[in-house]
Amino acid sequence: MRDIDQDDFVVTDSISNEDIHLEQLSTPLISIIIPVLEEEKLLPLTLELFTSSRKKMYNIEVIVSDGGSKDATVSIAKQYADIVVVHKENRKQRISEGRNLGAEKASGDILVFLNGDTTIANPEMFFEEIVLWSKGKGSLRPCDALAFPVKISPAESRLSDKLFHSFFNVYLHFLNKIGLGMGRGECQVVKSKIFKKVGGYNPKVAAGEDFDLMHRISKIGTVGFAKNILVYESPRRFRKFGYSRIMFTWFTNWLSVLVFGKSTSEEWEAVR
Repeated sequence: MRDIDQDDFVVTDSISNEDIHLEQLSTPLISIIIPVLEEEKLLPLTLELFTSSRKKMYNIEVIVSDGGSKDATVSIAKQYADIVVVHKENRKQRISEGRNLGAEKASGDILVFLNGDTTIANPEMFFEEIVLWSKGKGSLRPCDALAFPVKISPAESRLSDKLFHSFFNVYLHFLNKIGLGMGRGECQVVKSKIFKKVGGYNPKVAAGEDFDLMHRISKIGTVGFAKNILVYESPRRFRKFGYSRIMFTWFTNWLSVLVFGKSTSEEWEAVR
């Protein structure tokens, strides 16, 4: 099916805080799933988004899925999260596995996958749109999954960051327009029933698991690109490897996953 973005619709619905309170469910409506590994430096910034009042307002549960951290990541997660899942096997866990393990513990109808170094530019706007969408309302109501534009936060952003991310967000928009289904793993939102229907993230894919999920969803449903809802990622990987190398790695993994169903990278190197 063709993918959908906000250009295709006019927003005709609105929701108030009172409406959200009245329609809360007995189980979490929105499950935030955060896969992490050695994220003690940046994880608090992500988790601080989910205050007690915000979790109550939007009916949120927070799940942190740890890949075997040796630093203070798990202890930090326990201060904020409702559920903390810890990988204890004597092997490296792929991020796709971490995402899936978090999803297994989720009770929500909506799964929000958010990286441990990612923050939401406007949390209220984000969650109000998600609540509307979950109820079949709002500009993205026909979609089964949502992708978002990603940028570097203004405090850390350089000219190279602005140029690259402006280009890449347009590129993602285009891929969704032509029906390929694309969304970066920094933030992906999926209806739980669709996530289960496609079998979740492919645990055998070491890199590009984010694209692979959205691509498979686009074959049975619709992927929306919420271009007005911005998320910020850490620039640390771009600072270490540079944009040329990262673009090449992304492209080769994307093409390999698209054609062969597996990534060219054997593992995704953590940058901390």
